[in-house]
Amino acid sequence: MAGNCTGDSRRGDRYASLTSRTETIVSQSQTPSPFPFQRTDAEWRAILTPEQYAVMRGHGTERPGSCALLREKRAGRFLCAGCGTSLFESQEKFESGTGWPSFTVPVEGAVATSTDRSYGMVRTEVHCATCGSHLGHVFEDGPPPTYLRYCINGVALTFEPTHS
Repeated sequence: MAGNCTGDSRRGDRYASLTSRTETIVSQSQTPSPFPFQRTDAEWRAILTPEQYAVMRGHGTERPGSCALLREKRAGRFLCAGCGTSLFESQEKFESGTGWPSFTVPVEGAVATSTDRSYGMVRTEVHCATCGSHLGHVFEDGPPPTYLRYCINGVALTFEPTHS
């Protein structure tokens, strides 16, 4: 699937149905946080690289095609770089042509979503359900059977290969 992680501005009813299925989360700046795993800002800065911090805590986006995990083909699972929560299994990864790792479905209960109204558009933002870190966005232009494309920043992930 060609394109980028900003999605299609011609979303129509399919996007509206995705938005209605999302779980809105409370802003990270409010207390109490809806996420069970907590760190202070200083702790996040100490454990994350500057790029990871900008993406995961600052809701940024890495440069497309810049992460080695984009080309990861081994069996295993993709974890949150902030807290180690298992987010996606390798068999759910597909080549979307966007420049970011893409997945059809997350591990059950591993992600939360919120409405992102930045840049003059409405998108569904994906967060780690454990620590609240920004991972990327989800769009309804993926392959069957889900038709979902979880477009995830590779720096927000670590990879754990399956050992045989």
